[in-house]
Amino acid sequence: MPSILTTGFLYSQFIFRPAYPKGTLDGQTILITGANVGLGLEAARHVVRLGASRVILGVRNVKAGEQAKQEIENSNSRPGVCEVWEVDLASYSSVLAFGDRISKLPRLDSAILNAGLATQTFELAEGYERTITVNVFGTLLMGLLLLPKLKATKADYPETHPHLTFVVSEVHRIPDFEEWKEDNILQILSDKNKAQMDIRYPLSKLLEVLVVLELAGRVRGSEVIVNMVNPGFCHSQLGREAGFAFGVMKFILARSTEVGSRTLLAGILTGLESHGSYMSDGLVENTGLSSFVRSSDGAKARTKVWNEVTTILEGARPGILQNI
Repeated sequence: MPSILTTGFLYSQFIFRPAYPKGTLDGQTILITGANVGLGLEAARHVVRLGASRVILGVRNVKAGEQAKQEIENSNSRPGVCEVWEVDLASYSSVLAFGDRISKLPRLDSAILNAGLATQTFELAEGYERTITVNVFGTLLMGLLLLPKLKATKADYPETHPHLTFVVSEVHRIPDFEEWKEDNILQILSDKNKAQMDIRYPLSKLLEVLVVLELAGRVRGSEVIVNMVNPGFCHSQLGREAGFAFGVMKFILARSTEVGSRTLLAGILTGLESHGSYMSDGLVENTGLSSFVRSSDGAKARTKVWNEVTTILEGARPGILQNI
């Protein structure tokens, strides 16, 4: 099992600082999930500062979302820009309702899919282990539902460059993921007697990296730029269910939430060169992908995971792959 505590990781955490977001988002509608706390909240603050006309905060906790809305708008002196929309990535029906609501927007210029779950408690959601349901199924389902509106925005506003940005993590390099060689990978990972919950979050992020790479390969970047960003190890609310050891590591190693949020903005401010790419510290850095992901076995695993995940999502919304 590889470690992430490399010289490059330590340099990124303690020395390198991602560029402060600049540019303009004037007139644009931006969606950020998980926007009521942590990286999502700080990213939303930057988006409002850069002039977006409409910022949708996709949150599970509406009350916390309303508090975040006030904080973001007050800090930028821009009242009425943010909207709080409820969505629970552990529930297909919630994600589908959210996607249908998005489809009625006049435009959607970019989406940052930041919401995620890190927990060591085994629990099922939609028939599969909850971390995988949220970080893989729910997140990909959201992305697939957003694609038609992002494409329509490009058609209606040719000067725009719609982005679909997934927030992943360098910890995807940790798991060995021998399960990929088996049939019914996701059922095996959802077996309580076999689940290794101490590395479940890293494994979920590896699965997410695999499906995002496959998605990007199927989407024309000239229509929608699909990329993924690694914000580094940051102070956030993500690990609130992850245990004591995670908290100690965060105290010692984590960069500030605001600095980490800059990488999320980089995802929607880059050009076509970032399509299908993995970005670290706000820079396209595909070498940051694990050696497994870049290997021939990784390519085989990507196909198997994609087929399993999308078969499940087709059950939730028949014809969803036609959105690609």
